[in-house]
Amino acid sequence: MSRDSLPGNLLARMRHASDLSLEVVVLLILGAFMLLFGVLLLAIKDGALPYTRDSAYGVFLVLVSFQTITMGKSPFGDLHRSWGLIIMGLGTGTFGMAACFIPGYLTEAIRVLVGLILSLGGPTLTVRLMASQGARKAWAGGSGMLKQLVVSCLLVYGLSFATGLITLFPGILGDGQTALLLICYGLAFFYLAWCLWRVAGIQGAHGYALPAQSAAGRSRPEAGWRAKLFAETSLPLSQAVLLMLAILLGFLGLLLFPVNLGLVAFSADGQLGLLLTLMAIQMMAMGDTPLGQYRRSWLMIALGLLLAGLGIFSSIVPGVVTVLVTVLLGPLNILGGAILLAKRFAPRLRKTACDPADQAAVPPVVKKLAATQTALNLAAILFGISMLLPGLLPGLLVAGILVVNGVLLLVLTSLLGEINALLGGQATEQGAAP
Repeated sequence: MSRDSLPGNLLARMRHASDLSLEVVVLLILGAFMLLFGVLLLAIKDGALPYTRDSAYGVFLVLVSFQTITMGKSPFGDLHRSWGLIIMGLGTGTFGMAACFIPGYLTEAIRVLVGLILSLGGPTLTVRLMASQGARKAWAGGSGMLKQLVVSCLLVYGLSFATGLITLFPGILGDGQTALLLICYGLAFFYLAWCLWRVAGIQGAHGYALPAQSAAGRSRPEAGWRAKLFAETSLPLSQAVLLMLAILLGFLGLLLFPVNLGLVAFSADGQLGLLLTLMAIQMMAMGDTPLGQYRRSWLMIALGLLLAGLGIFSSIVPGVVTVLVTVLLGPLNILGGAILLAKRFAPRLRKTACDPADQAAVPPVVKKLAATQTALNLAAILFGISMLLPGLLPGLLVAGILVVNGVLLLVLTSLLGEINALLGGQATEQGAAP
C-alpha cells in the first residue's frame, strides 16, 4: 500500500481547498435530496416512517429558488440575473418556505407547481441542449468528458420530466417504483455534478459553460423602471445568500405571530430542516459557518453534505431527528454569536485608550456595518437560547426577534453593497448565521 493511500493522508487531503463551483454544490445538494427522498420513501410506503409531503416539496422549491437567485439558473435554462429574476426567485422561495413551515394549507398548490416545474423544465432544457451549437460540437468532436457531460444533462432532464409527471399524477406509479425513480434521479444529479467538476478542471476555472445553459439573449435597452428591473445585476454570492436568509427569517418570524396565537399549525421539523439545509449550502459554497468563516476544504464539503442530509431528513420525516437538530442548531447560534462578539470587542477592551484620529478615519458605513453585525450576533444568541429553552422567552418575543433578524440581514446586505462599491471588491458578511 502506498503512502498516499493511508487514511492519515486521506484526511490531510480532505483539508485541502476545494475547487467546487456553486453550481456543482447546488447539484450535490439536489442529488442528496432526491437520493435520500427515494430511500426514505421505501420505508414510508411500508408505514415505518411518517411523511410530510408539503415540506419535501417546499425544500425542493427553496433549492430551485436559491439556484435562480444566486446564479440566474432557472428550471427552464439560464436567464440574465436581473432584479426581476431575483424577485421571482424570492417569491417562489417564500412559497416553498410557507409549505415547509405550515404544512396542510398549500398541499395541492405546491404539488402542482413542483410538478409543472419538473415536467415542463425537463423537455425545455432538452430542446435547448439539442439546439445548442456548443452541445453539438462537444458530441461530434469533443473529448470523452464533454460527451459524458451531454449524457449526464440528458439523464437529468429526462428524469426531471418523469418525476414531474408522477408528481402531477401520483397514481401512475406505485410507491416502490417512485422511490426507485427518485434514487436514479439523485444519482443522475451526482453524475452531472461530477461531469461539471471534471470539465471545469480540464478546461480551467470558468472555462466551459454548460451547453444548455446559455443565456436567453441580450436584454434590450429600455427606459424607466423596467431597465433597472430587468437589467443584469452583479449581486455577489454573499449578498444573494444574505437576501435569501433575510426573507427566510423575516417570513418565519411573521408566521410565528399567528402560530403563537393558535391560528395556524406549525412544523418545527420543516423549519429546522430548512435552516440546516441552507446553512449546509453556505458551508459548502463559501466556507461560512455560524462560528465564522473557514477555508472551503473538502472536509467542509463533506460536513456540509452530512448536515444537508440531516436537514432534508428532518423536513421529510417529522419527529425523528427534531431533538438532534435542535441541540445542533441552538448551541451553534449561541456560540457563533458569542465568539463573533468576542472577536469584535476583545481588541477594544485590551486598549487603554482610543485614538480619536483613528475613529474619525473610519467611514460611517463601516461603523453601521459593525453595529448591524453586533445586533445580528445578539439576535443569534437569543434565537439559540429560545431553541434550547423553548419556554424561557415568550413566543411572540421570539417571533419579533426573527423579524428583526430578517430586517437586519437586509440592512447588512445593503451595507455590504456600499462597501463593495467603496472597495471595488468582494465584501463578505461575518456573523450572519441563521
